[in-house]
Amino acid sequence: MPKDSGPRSGALPRLWCPPLTHYDVAGAIDHARMEAHWGFMRRFIGGFLVPGSTGDAWEMTPSELDAVITAALDRVATGGGELLLGALHPDAPATLAAISSLLEILKRRTGRADPREAMAAAGVRAFTVCPPAGEDRTREGIEAGLAAILDLGVPVALYQLPQVTRNEMSPGLVAGLAAQYPNLILLKDSSGDDRVARSGPVGDLFMVRGAEGDYAGWLAEGGGPYHGLLLSTANCFPGQLQAVIGHLEQGRIAEARELSDRLSQVVAQVFDLVADLPEGNAFANANKAMDHFMAWGLKASRAPAPRLHAGSEIPRKLLARVAIILADAGFFPDQGYLG
Repeated sequence: MPKDSGPRSGALPRLWCPPLTHYDVAGAIDHARMEAHWGFMRRFIGGFLVPGSTGDAWEMTPSELDAVITAALDRVATGGGELLLGALHPDAPATLAAISSLLEILKRRTGRADPREAMAAAGVRAFTVCPPAGEDRTREGIEAGLAAILDLGVPVALYQLPQVTRNEMSPGLVAGLAAQYPNLILLKDSSGDDRVARSGPVGDLFMVRGAEGDYAGWLAEGGGPYHGLLLSTANCFPGQLQAVIGHLEQGRIAEARELSDRLSQVVAQVFDLVADLPEGNAFANANKAMDHFMAWGLKASRAPAPRLHAGSEIPRKLLARVAIILADAGFFPDQGYLG
């Protein structure tokens, strides 16, 4: 997998994915289905954020979170890849408690007492955290909460997600934290406004875009400010997104833009379709709808509809429209990864 490197982070994959969490008809986590899905993705993707918003991180029970994280650690141990472990909580104390618990799990799994050594042995590059949630948070309050987490000294990735946190880290805040804490190795920005990246390089902080669309244009070789992508749609288009990066790295700008534009159009249409679903979030819902066809191909109409964490299914009428969108763009597979 192509990687970008810097003294702060070492070599990091340029394409990351927050994997979907699949459920069976009874609502239990479907680990066999998830294993097949990871097999479909991992040929093209070097790193995974587990759990992320696309994987229902904000909705899961503690036992579900433990199950998903344990399974991800097992998959990386046997099949390779790297992990960002999500510690996505609304305040610093809860985030610190989650990181402490995860570190104990990693120490037990690896037999390493040192936190950094345990993380490295388990294939974990960093813990991913959001700023403390709340639209009334001051810059000073956000900075203090993040500083308390960074003071742990373990590698951390910051996640800009104002759709959930209802606030946003300013370029100056991120730059100040990056200058003070060398263990801050990565910023993921899913805001769609990209204020931090637009402000210019933040030292050697590795920056990945989490918002969808114009994939080629946002990467450095295409004239953009980002080193890589951490995208929900890597669940469904891992090979195509890796091809965009490959085209750019080889100087094939026109080919990268053509593929990027086709992907962007499909993704925008599907996200519009799921916007009115009453349960779940747009990242999970859109990707579950598209993943249904990546998994089943021409058998999709006879397969169970994708189940959301809340228990509802994606409507068949919506799935039929997604099928047309994928087919019109040339992205509908005859055979899915489930055979």
